Amino acid sequence: MKVLSGLNLKEIEQITDDLGATKFRARQIHNWIYLKSVKSIDEMTDLSVKFRDELKKVAVVSEIKIKVKQVSSDGTIKYLLEYPDGECVETVLMRFDNRANLTACVSSQVGCAVNCSFCATGKRGFIRNLSYKEIVEQVLTIQRDTGLKVTNVVFMGQGEPLLNLDNVLKAMDMFNENFQIGARRLTVSTSGIIPKIKELADLDMQSTLALSLHAPNHQIRKQLMQIENKYPMAELHKALKYYTDKTGRRITIEYLLIKGLNDTLESAKQLAYYLKDIKCNINLIPYNPTAQNDYQRPSNNSIMKFKALMEHSGKKVTVRLERGADIDAACGQLSGKAGK
Repeated sequence: MKVLSGLNLKEIEQITDDLGATKFRARQIHNWIYLKSVKSIDEMTDLSVKFRDELKKVAVVSEIKIKVKQVSSDGTIKYLLEYPDGECVETVLMRFDNRANLTACVSSQVGCAVNCSFCATGKRGFIRNLSYKEIVEQVLTIQRDTGLKVTNVVFMGQGEPLLNLDNVLKAMDMFNENFQIGARRLTVSTSGIIPKIKELADLDMQSTLALSLHAPNHQIRKQLMQIENKYPMAELHKALKYYTDKTGRRITIEYLLIKGLNDTLESAKQLAYYLKDIKCNINLIPYNPTAQNDYQRPSNNSIMKFKALMEHSGKKVTVRLERGADIDAACGQLSGKAGK
């Protein structure tokens, strides 16, 4: 059985050719999948009943199952999705008041090899990469379930996207060409895989690169992120400079604020110095507790002092609006398992 979700127009045309149908039929099927987000072939009502019956013999819309769906008090929806091999990942739909944007936070791997100390995903270890079709299916599942059109995609779910870069790039192409989501509405996050950051710079894409930095110096970052042992901040700085010089694009620096560890004014000064020659925006993320550690969220006063000092350095600084923390859907809380 062919799975229609994740196929491009040319691949759908191969199926309609085999059934003796025209390329126009392929375009109709393509529209039903990506623009109308149907759940079944029977819903493709501008195809004849006879052709739908023939198509059902060789294809299905999707094989993905929604194992668990949770809705937050703020409207965020978290899905635990099961693939045919039984592996599961979580994907999140975020809505923001007074904004038309609907952002899907997608996973790129089952589990994660990077194992940051503050993140629930890494505790599972790395299980496998997701194919680009499995990544695309996450957004299609959201659209099919809600009837809404996703406008933005962030690769900030489970896994390290740059350790599955080929599939991530193919998924981004699919979002761009098939979902009609502009490249600037796609964001790829990384913990700092230096060779792949340089590779992305050379591709000169229009999408946004986000770096999970989370520390102002080598010692604190080493405590938070094992990746610092392989790709230390001094070398990472050179890669970020290479990226911004090559592309002319601004990087988003993600910085998780943890009480008493990296939220001090001294940390803010060190961070400002580290980023002084990097073209970037800074996104501060107040820590979201998980069961795996004893880290705590800073006070609002501490967060605003840190923000003010970073703004004084001349950077644009935002504090991330927390979404879905009550259903463990916020930054660092995705585990890919049923239950907590």
